[in-house]
Amino acid sequence: MALRIKTEEADRLARELSRLTGETMTDAITKALHERLERVRADQAAKGDYVARVQAFVRKQAYLFDRRPVTEEEWDEASGDTPGQPGSPR
Repeated sequence: MALRIKTEEADRLARELSRLTGETMTDAITKALHERLERVRADQAAKGDYVARVQAFVRKQAYLFDRRPVTEEEWDEASGDTPGQPGSPR
């Protein structure tokens, strides 16, 4: 199989990595791809685990909170905008 490097930057980076490591370009590129693939897979696994953990937490905790819509009166009381007070909009 052949890998064709189509940009000058990619060629320059591959040659520099090969020179610094003392590996052939093929070995340097192969190892670099392995390392990047491991990082990407680990990142994806961590994100999946994180999302699953958050969803499980929400499911466990949801019953503790009143999730019904807030009435206008409750909103006014919580915000301090009770009708009839000086400075209130009504």
